[in-house]
Amino acid sequence: MAQPITIIKKEIPTVEEQAEQKLASLKMLLTENEDALNKIMDIVGELHQSGVLEAANAMLQTKEDIAKIALHQVNREPVTNFINNFLGASVAFTNFKPEQTTKLVSSVASGIDEGNKYVQSNKKVGILDLMKVLNDPDINRAIGFGIHFLKGMGKSLKEE
Repeated sequence: MAQPITIIKKEIPTVEEQAEQKLASLKMLLTENEDALNKIMDIVGELHQSGVLEAANAMLQTKEDIAKIALHQVNREPVTNFINNFLGASVAFTNFKPEQTTKLVSSVASGIDEGNKYVQSNKKVGILDLMKVLNDPDINRAIGFGIHFLKGMGKSLKEE
């Protein structure tokens, strides 16, 4: 009969053997990814020649100073006002239907085109011209929209 196993010898590689294993696996990675490594080296070379690599290195060396400057700039009143206004506007825009916003923006662009055409014509608008254009359905629609827009805005201003 065979002797029972009473001792298990676990082979623990030495530091040198571990280093050799890591070096061998690194060699395999290098040979398998030679094209990619060559491209990376080309990119790094271009970055070095253009000075971008040096600039990035300098930025990393002074990252604390850059962070202080950035925080100082962000904490300025105009920037905080911009952020607050942007957040307020984004909340307001969530109440709008996307179709309405798209239609309104395209209408504004069309109105700007028509306005530019008029400005280039150098014509004067008289009082009788104003009375006549009220019969134009497009102008009547825009004026009606403007009047009701102002009415709604006035109601909202009163509520605050």
